[in-house]
Amino acid sequence: MSKLDEIQKICLNRGIVFPTAEIYPTISGFWDYGPIGTLLKRKFIEYWRKTFIKSLDNVFEIDGSTILSEKVLKASGHVDSFVDPITQCDKCKSLFRADHIIEEKTGNFVEGKSNEELTKIIRDAKLVCPNCKGKLSDVRVFHLMLKTEISSVGGQVGYLRPESAQNVFTSFQRVFRSTRAKLPMGVAQVGHAYRNEISPRNFLIRVREFNQMEVEMFFDPNNDKCPLFDQVKDKEIMLFTREDQQKKGKSIKIKVGDALKKKILPNEWIGFFLAKEFEFYKSLGIPESHLRFRHMLPEETPHYSGGNFDLEIDFEDIGWKETVGNAYRTDYDLIKHSKHANTDLSVALDNGTKVIPHVVEPSFGVERTITGVLLHCFVEDKERGWNWFKFPANISPYIASVFPLVNKDEIPEKSREIFEILKKDFDVLYDESGSIGKRYARADEIGIVVNITCDYDTLKDDTVTIRDRNTTKQIRVKIKDLKNILSELLEGKKLGTF
Repeated sequence: MSKLDEIQKICLNRGIVFPTAEIYPTISGFWDYGPIGTLLKRKFIEYWRKTFIKSLDNVFEIDGSTILSEKVLKASGHVDSFVDPITQCDKCKSLFRADHIIEEKTGNFVEGKSNEELTKIIRDAKLVCPNCKGKLSDVRVFHLMLKTEISSVGGQVGYLRPESAQNVFTSFQRVFRSTRAKLPMGVAQVGHAYRNEISPRNFLIRVREFNQMEVEMFFDPNNDKCPLFDQVKDKEIMLFTREDQQKKGKSIKIKVGDALKKKILPNEWIGFFLAKEFEFYKSLGIPESHLRFRHMLPEETPHYSGGNFDLEIDFEDIGWKETVGNAYRTDYDLIKHSKHANTDLSVALDNGTKVIPHVVEPSFGVERTITGVLLHCFVEDKERGWNWFKFPANISPYIASVFPLVNKDEIPEKSREIFEILKKDFDVLYDESGSIGKRYARADEIGIVVNITCDYDTLKDDTVTIRDRNTTKQIRVKIKDLKNILSELLEGKKLGTF
């Protein structure tokens, strides 16, 4: 069993993430977050908001509708071009992403190639259906958007949005005016998106409903300077350049300032976000060696883009997968919507000049990030006798659990009293079932940072034992100090330094 399979098993058993409506025959690609997973997801999103919204000036949040009219997505190009190449088995009728099946069977990267080229590769490599060995059809396109009809009588076509960005572009001018903002200005959003994936798989890696977190940073096309770039120019990132990809080389470590000087990066805003993202993902417990920015090759880069850089995570058994898409979208989207809606989306600068802003977009996948965190924070521990998650404290579902050592002599009552005090300010869990060892194991398995145990000494001197998840070290502290200790842990302080 692979590590990802083991993690999925724990997620199912502990109610972290599980298939939607699983009591019925399930439709693949849809997942529900259980009690533990919901806390993990919410805390991760809040940490992202703190890092990429609250820490920046002139960034505003919206929450857009997840259903968009056909006119919006016609203007953006999705109706005509949001497609994947597919091939179908002549025998069992199974459908497959043509580029994926080629990459898996041959090891060659073929994204961006035409349907005719993909068909030729399938024929030359003599690829067959992975399920029944049947013959694969010629490659054709498959539209990925989920369609619906709007109004009681129908006739108005809409789609579940395939990305959250279009809400930002269509509402850009209203946000700009209502906030009295000036360029550069960011509009951020966290929300759902939907894609009718051909073959959802690999747990949360490829799904049909997912969450995106993104910032659209609008700036004057005649001034692409980022006022915060000097803060990050000496930060190092792992960069997989186009040249190294073509030579089948490896990613390099480089300062973002140097990458800009070498004209690998198109502007300071891209460099700023790459630096922020690299530090952010390392702080989630993902090793630097398992992170890289891949400069998308010319044939896979959208024609309107000034440069795309995917932050990829090494998911080990299934390889490197895109988790954040960083795109320099130029003025493409605003111009398209201006034309199709017959609306002037330009804005005035301080000198009175009107411009259509350019846009840099970092777009984060929530589910893929959470999968990366689960994978790289997972500890297989033969010494303890159970496996556990080493989540950073600020995204751990529970910062602490409260245990009575025994269920008698007023110890449970005292434990409940402490739990009621702490839960007003923190996410904490109470557990009095089973032996203390089993409770430690259950707490470790869902990544609880510390365990607070009440015993007979607690009744005498109002002290408790705190056990650290990572080291199993225990210290004795006063009950009155618990709130301060948990606050310090959330800020990154280690237990035992109080």
